[in-house]
Amino acid sequence: MPRLILFNKPYDVLSQFTDNSGRATLANYVRVAGVYPAGRLDRDSEGLLLLTDDGAWQARIADPRHKLAKTYWVQVEGEPGASALEHLAKGVQLKDGATRPAKVRAMAEPDVWPRDPPVRYRKTVPTSWLELTIREGRNRQVRRMTAAVGHPTLRLIRYAVGEWTLAGLAPGQWRELELPPVGKTKRRRRG
Repeated sequence: MPRLILFNKPYDVLSQFTDNSGRATLANYVRVAGVYPAGRLDRDSEGLLLLTDDGAWQARIADPRHKLAKTYWVQVEGEPGASALEHLAKGVQLKDGATRPAKVRAMAEPDVWPRDPPVRYRKTVPTSWLELTIREGRNRQVRRMTAAVGHPTLRLIRYAVGEWTLAGLAPGQWRELELPPVGKTKRRRRG
């Protein structure tokens, strides 16, 4: 059976197993032979990273053609109004083209671990949290989207990829699941 590891990647950890510069990598946390990241999460982002030993599952999870939803909790500078949220939802024009429509909502500050180092605090500039779900994966896409609507990202936590979430996982923790072979998964009928 294919293996799937749900890992809560801490801030400042690379989404790879080796690094010639001595930075923290997945090898500092996940000591399981033969698994590889299905997609990536930037060094300055936190949260759910999926690892698998199965190439077909890796492709299904990471390839944007499969449009697997990725949900992020995003702390932004300022307090986005209805116009900014609508702009994010409809798609934002970036240098590499328009993003696909997204699901977005303002949310209360989530009950998450403190970040080390902490997010910068500015007495005169409030921050707020958004839940943003996208179905593509451009380089630093969420950060570029929030910046494009005037609310730069201060902290980015990926909460979910498809049906998998980081619920119950502290930073640096992981759990393993077994997956059916890709050809054995149920497909929903369109009707």
